[in-house]
Amino acid sequence: MSGPGKANDLLAQIPSFDKSAGKGLPPVHLWNPAFCGDIDMRIARDGTWYYLGTPIGRKPMVRLFSTIIRREGDAYFLITPVEKVGITVDDAPFVAVLLEVEGEGETQVLRFTTNVDDVVEASTVHRLRVSVDPVTQTPAPYLHVRSNLEALIHRNVFYQLVDLAVTRDIDGQRWLGVWSGGEFFTIGLEP
Repeated sequence: MSGPGKANDLLAQIPSFDKSAGKGLPPVHLWNPAFCGDIDMRIARDGTWYYLGTPIGRKPMVRLFSTIIRREGDAYFLITPVEKVGITVDDAPFVAVLLEVEGEGETQVLRFTTNVDDVVEASTVHRLRVSVDPVTQTPAPYLHVRSNLEALIHRNVFYQLVDLAVTRDIDGQRWLGVWSGGEFFTIGLEP
């Protein structure tokens, strides 16, 4: 189900939307088209989108595709009102590449921008979490973006979070974490 025209066919099926007009993102959660197979599209861990093994260099096209992605279990799909195709996602479909900090302490707000220009404030709705590789002990930080889609937090942005970290006792353990939207998010045990 892959071929040079398949990506263009998908683009033509996406209803136009205008976030500035208050219409928001396409309602992919409401669409239930038939599964049409997998296409040769992949999102690499660094956030680069590939089609037929070649990076998609047009950011507006990547942005448009990013608005119709849906996760079901561990599988990812691009969804239009009439078609559902499987794609490969190496880690997370988005990467948080910028961090803006507003305020300080418990009233601090952390605002992230993703590689596809979504702006997300960490809060009870958009939670931060850190997964630790059991073998290498390497942390992998994530931010909930929408539905059940996350952004991997870029290493440089994670270093900014570490610089902002404060300590807090939770259940008898001393944790490092950051405040955002009145919520304390742990990023690791204090060394």
